[in-house]
Amino acid sequence: VQLQAYGGGLVQSGGSLRLSCATSGFTLDHHVIGWFRQAPGEEREGVSGISTSDGRTYYADSVKGRFTISRDNAKNTGYLQMNSLKPEDTAVYYCAARKYAATKYDYWGRGTLVTVSS
Repeated sequence: VQLQAYGGGLVQSGGSLRLSCATSGFTLDHHVIGWFRQAPGEEREGVSGISTSDGRTYYADSVKGRFTISRDNAKNTGYLQMNSLKPEDTAVYYCAARKYAATKYDYWGRGTLVTVSS
């Protein structure tokens, strides 16, 4: 099982980025894809999640209205569209996956750095 997040980069405040989470070794059906981030010196926090079965989503309050999570089961890929980026969004972003009924994420990918300049 492998997950790889990519699409990070440097963007100005107010800009947009789209992160992708490529998965392999399992099918996305009946899983939850989650996006997390960790800023320097801070704990990892959950940003968003999506059920690959019914499309239900979760967003942290800090990103509601700005970020949109989606997935393409056929491509085994998850996405995080990030708009209206703020400097406080700067962090390493990770994607993870868990089975729908599980309570913790089993699979984690390497992160991708997002830097938002003011």
